[in-house]
Amino acid sequence: MKDNIREFEYTQADFDILRKISNQHSGILVPDDKFDMFYSRLAKRLRLLGLASFKEYCQYLTDHPADEFTEFINSVTTNLTSFFRENHHFEYLTETVVPELLKKKAAVRQVKIWSAGCSTGEEPYSLAMALKESLPAGWDLKILATDLDTNVLATAANGVYSADRAAGMSEQRLKRWFQKGRGRQANKVRVKPELRAAVTFRQLNLMRDWPMRGRFDAIFCRNVLIYFDRQTKTKLAERYASLLETGGYLFIGHSESLHQLDTAFEPIGNTIYRKTAK
Repeated sequence: MKDNIREFEYTQADFDILRKISNQHSGILVPDDKFDMFYSRLAKRLRLLGLASFKEYCQYLTDHPADEFTEFINSVTTNLTSFFRENHHFEYLTETVVPELLKKKAAVRQVKIWSAGCSTGEEPYSLAMALKESLPAGWDLKILATDLDTNVLATAANGVYSADRAAGMSEQRLKRWFQKGRGRQANKVRVKPELRAAVTFRQLNLMRDWPMRGRFDAIFCRNVLIYFDRQTKTKLAERYASLLETGGYLFIGHSESLHQLDTAFEPIGNTIYRKTAK
């Protein structure tokens, strides 16, 4: 798209300012090819605020951080997810991890999972379904689901999705865990209260302090590390390890790797890692 047909004046300098602000806040690297994406995502903010150019928006963001910063981050954050995405992770969880936990945690009968970068909630709800279907009755399941974007967290906590988002699941699973909408909601489904009760949603910036205490049995941080540089990836891996039980698991995205990073994890295969005693 050329500048002379844009609705708002937008320059490379504007883009550089905005991606620097985003990086300083979130640690996410914004490559040059996101130039047009930033324009399309933020143009609606300029319309709403009555601004004439991205230069004005940069100034507004600097002058009114309390009012605009969350809207800015929500606008430029990419959220792509689905139920049981990269299903081999859920199969490994139920077929390998759960049997280990049944022996290891028989005394406490509690499983704790963290879904970091949970987006609109499909991942943590998929975790809840898989684990509730495979854990014996009487076991306590606690899933923490966090994301930087407050808008997607609101969608996740509500647990309402278009029916086509859940179309890939079996009829048995749909019937057990979802309520079908009626009337004007006929094309939607809602996660049942029993499943929602297993998941706690919280806003969290991975570059800031983490308030969690205690240890998790597994952490799902998929398609998040890809946005960071090597130093930040290593730091995040170290922080994840500090919150995992020895022998706990880290699941990352299919295009990600901890290869050549000095971490406390050993590769299991299929983008699955296990914390060692290191």
